[in-house]
Amino acid sequence: MPFTICNIVEFEEEIKKSRFQGFAVPVQSEQEVKDFLTLKKDMTTTHQCWAWKIGHDVRFNDDGEPTGTAGRPILASIEGNDLTNVLVLVNRWFGGIKLGTGGLVRAYGGCAGQTLLRAEKIELIPTKIARLACHFSEWAKLQYELNQRNIQYIEHYVADGVALECELKLDHIEPLKLLLQDLTRGRQQLKIIEEQEHD
Repeated sequence: MPFTICNIVEFEEEIKKSRFQGFAVPVQSEQEVKDFLTLKKDMTTTHQCWAWKIGHDVRFNDDGEPTGTAGRPILASIEGNDLTNVLVLVNRWFGGIKLGTGGLVRAYGGCAGQTLLRAEKIELIPTKIARLACHFSEWAKLQYELNQRNIQYIEHYVADGVALECELKLDHIEPLKLLLQDLTRGRQQLKIIEEQEHD
């Protein structure tokens, strides 16, 4: 099972007079990546290298460091921790001593790894979006059952009752189908409308 991280974390270290600062942040889309990188744009840095992974999509950037010495080791740290939906940014302020390609790989990968060590990991659980409906007279019972199962839902009151949209873990689908059929005496069916990976 893939994991993501709960919140933004930061780590800083000095390696041979160069200062390295890592940020790890959970992201859901490429737009969130761009927004965070824009927010953290820092003209005082020598390099701002990063990598991200969202689902099966990955990108990385060496930002002027020798090819393969920064972005790829950062990505390797993300994948080595079995993470997805994560962006890691590592800033470097050059301190006057060259690290060499091996040193850069260790510095960027190490800083990314140390940053991710400080993050709380959570399992990504696949979910599906479902729609269902019931009469007003059935709503209290259905609402109770949804709350008992910790199912998130949005209700809409319509002419003949309540229409719902909820996000279901895969193991909640069958029991809820049966419950709905039972409650509405077969009148209503659970409709799955879209599948999504959700954190």
